[in-house]
Amino acid sequence: MKIFNTLTRQKEEFIPMKPGEYRIYVCGPTVYNYIHVGNARPVCVFDTLRRYLEFLGNKVLYVSNITDIDDKIIKKANEEGTTYDVIARRYEAEYFADCRGLNVKPATVHPRATEHISQILQITQDLIDKGHAYVAPNGDVYFRTKTDPGYGKLSHQPLEELEAGARISVGELKEDPMDFAVWKASKPGEPAWDSPYGPGRPGWHIECSAMARTHLGDTIDLHCGGVDLVFPHHENEIAQSECANGCTFARYWMHNGFLNIDNRKMSKSLNNFFTVRDVAQQVGYEPIRFFLISGHYRTPLNYTKEVIESCQASLERLYTCRDNLDFAIQNASGQGNELQQKAVQAKEKFIAAMDDDLNTADAIAAVFEFAREINTLSASQTKESLCSAAETFDQLTDVLGILYNRKKDDIPQQVKDLVEERTKVRKEKNWARADAIRDELASLGYAVEDTPAGPKIVKK
Repeated sequence: MKIFNTLTRQKEEFIPMKPGEYRIYVCGPTVYNYIHVGNARPVCVFDTLRRYLEFLGNKVLYVSNITDIDDKIIKKANEEGTTYDVIARRYEAEYFADCRGLNVKPATVHPRATEHISQILQITQDLIDKGHAYVAPNGDVYFRTKTDPGYGKLSHQPLEELEAGARISVGELKEDPMDFAVWKASKPGEPAWDSPYGPGRPGWHIECSAMARTHLGDTIDLHCGGVDLVFPHHENEIAQSECANGCTFARYWMHNGFLNIDNRKMSKSLNNFFTVRDVAQQVGYEPIRFFLISGHYRTPLNYTKEVIESCQASLERLYTCRDNLDFAIQNASGQGNELQQKAVQAKEKFIAAMDDDLNTADAIAAVFEFAREINTLSASQTKESLCSAAETFDQLTDVLGILYNRKKDDIPQQVKDLVEERTKVRKEKNWARADAIRDELASLGYAVEDTPAGPKIVKK
């Protein structure tokens, strides 16, 4: 598999340090509100990457953090007259509810920042001991950016350009405008933890460095997140981690593109800000997931009402195909085996697309092409051929994380009995009773379609 490495700006073979095992860190949410559709893009994209690597037979150690202490969380708590942890736990639970709705697999570990204070203080002290960080007179701890000769390598910005935009805010006691906070001294009314530098709380960037080191080691295979995190968050993570650990932090970096709403950047000021929860209440979660993986992950994605409705229709076509396949398997009487070869070809096309920098757009196209073959050939195939097609169809859609709302045989026995009776009375040419049964089925919310393979029950 090849992926585009943000660090080198080119596609590279994605080879883990340990064969068959990938160590991946994905930046998780700051839990102060419901996640918006843009937040959900990396959640779904990198869940799909994980599913694909596991589909190929690999073990994936997948860590996605929870930032549960932050200025926004504190502000929200103050507005509601409560504590930061009440806000954090509430919206952490809402985040996981949205993840379940989007069919996102739980991470191997979901570490919380506040549960890793000792590890954060350890990496902070490592930086101080090596001269890469210093304690300001007020108890803040800052990273000395100019002690890292590689600073700017992820965002590909020369240090001079970064310096031009840097400044020292009121109250900051930095040696240099480019330096950034590793540990923040406490302010009146804010939550704080004891440290050798006085009471305070972690800076945003240091928590990920500490949690990645704790759960995945000094060097990880892959670090993922949205493109908006490249600078300063991920740039600062690299600097802290490599200066503290003395080795490469992440061997590969993947970043997904922005999400626009009606071709405009999503923002509260433009009143085009949609939470996942709001959209899910209108269309359900699955069309959101389908939409978020429908384009290549590195390209900007444009959300419109028409696009999400198109995603609903696309999913409905796949559900119908899969239901028809079940019906064909139950009533198989053909002699053809073409679908077995079509299944092999579909899987090959799917893998080729996913191996090409996680090209989910082409992978989805391969699934729809396979669906068309199934719809065309299923009536003429053997049961073995149909079962082979079903197995492949389920494998590919599971990698994409879709078709997870399929209901197995949930048709009431009363309906089945009526259809069986209708078949019997039609053979007896009792058309009046057959029509009466059709009306009775309709009153129960079902219809029956007569096909060459037999009657097919359809929920209306």
